[in-house]
Amino acid sequence: MSAWLQVLDTAGAVLVFFGAAICLLGVVGMVKLPDVLSRSHAATKPQTLGLLLVLAGVALRLRGGMDLATLALIGFFQLMTGPVAAHLVARSAYRTGQIERGELLFDDLDAQLTEPGPEPDSDAEPDSEPGAGTEPGEGSGRNR
Repeated sequence: MSAWLQVLDTAGAVLVFFGAAICLLGVVGMVKLPDVLSRSHAATKPQTLGLLLVLAGVALRLRGGMDLATLALIGFFQLMTGPVAAHLVARSAYRTGQIERGELLFDDLDAQLTEPGPEPDSDAEPDSEPGAGTEPGEGSGRNR
């Protein structure tokens, strides 16, 4: 084995170790932090960084084209789904009242939730089914 490959293997092992350590710190944060928002923060940010470091370390070790493509896809999907999942958890906690709204610095969601919705159309008949047409091909297609 050449010295260059040994350096790459060592760097890969170091990246895997640091990535695993950051993931462990994220788990400790999830257990120790007091509220939902802090826990969702600890669940996403360190986990994403830790996983990316682990993937980089594994990529340095494997060095194959198909392996690198698979690792890149894993990293891409982690970056796309992690923040969305944390956002949905935090929004759900906000809507169910599990968050102390007085402790928030900014509360943009309150203005969105308290805005009056569009008023119902007074000309529509209350007994009519939406999308129901007179011809078989018209309407919403529920009766097909």
